[in-house]
Amino acid sequence: MNIIDSRRRRRTRGVQASALLAGLALAITSCGAPEAAPPGQEGSGGGGGGEGETVTIGVGGQTLLTYLPTTLANELGYYEEEGLDVDLQDLQGGSKALTAMIGGSTDVTSGYYEHTIQMQAKNQPVKAFVNMNLSSGLALVVSEKNKDTIKTVADLEGKNVGVTSPGSSTDMFVKYLLSQNGMEIDAAAVSAIGAGSSAVAAVEQGQVDAAVMLEPDITVLGKRLGTEPTIIEDVRTLEGLKEVFDAEAWPSSSLYATADWLEQNPETAEKLATAITRTLDYIAEHSGEEIAAEMPETFAGGDPAQYAAVIEELKKTLSTDGAFTEVGAEAVLKTQRIANPEVGEADIDLAETYTNEFVD
Repeated sequence: MNIIDSRRRRRTRGVQASALLAGLALAITSCGAPEAAPPGQEGSGGGGGGEGETVTIGVGGQTLLTYLPTTLANELGYYEEEGLDVDLQDLQGGSKALTAMIGGSTDVTSGYYEHTIQMQAKNQPVKAFVNMNLSSGLALVVSEKNKDTIKTVADLEGKNVGVTSPGSSTDMFVKYLLSQNGMEIDAAAVSAIGAGSSAVAAVEQGQVDAAVMLEPDITVLGKRLGTEPTIIEDVRTLEGLKEVFDAEAWPSSSLYATADWLEQNPETAEKLATAITRTLDYIAEHSGEEIAAEMPETFAGGDPAQYAAVIEELKKTLSTDGAFTEVGAEAVLKTQRIANPEVGEADIDLAETYTNEFVD
């Protein structure tokens, strides 16, 4: 057994059985916030997250590349080195992870920053305390059957656009693009196609006219088609982010918790933030191949070279310091005000939706 294999076997205690089946069917399902905080969810429970206790983190899909730093920090042993016993719970969806935290069965969520804005609109204070990604990584992909007729967002009128689920970030992206192009936000219908293999199949087989997709699903689709997919809007790069959102950053994957938990556990929050920022440093200093070698082997889905290549591309949009910016937060709020009626004109205090006190 080589050193990498030995390290990997020691560190995979937080990987859930469902991840073993996921393979390269990885895509973000960053769903909308739940209507209310339900009673306790099924799961291991989070304890208090206090000093020396287990901290339970609900991950909105542990194999999803947007949450790679959360898992990589565990694989590198950084949580343990910070004096924490972190239990990663794979909840396969941002809304499920959020619901579990609000219900009390986890302490912290590895999910999308936009959830903190959605929850403030519901008068439920949730705050993000370390940022992992500067972009949502979304792209509007046209199915092969429509590549000659859908060339702009305006061509989506009356068409069927695939999203992970209604109310998700993918859905919000469609509505934002329609509005920015002078159209009603319901000018195009949306259909839930899920993520991973189901999303790839829906676009490949023409079940939808277009779809909002993420990596590595876009790469997997291209491999299946034997050609580059047709893309008409793309925020996978910082250049595309500037063009679509007129912002230098659009914070997405983050660690967040209830305001009460943060107030009661500031030292634990700081240790978690430190572990994540150390991981972001590691990512910046290592190649996609080296990072892939530290991740659970099954996450590569049998194609480690492709997995490493997609990670290499992901590095370009990851945060380097874990901090949120006011401009980035405002860009997310702008999207929510346009695309999410529950946020709309609600009184949102962005200063209460994130903090940099644990990464400064």
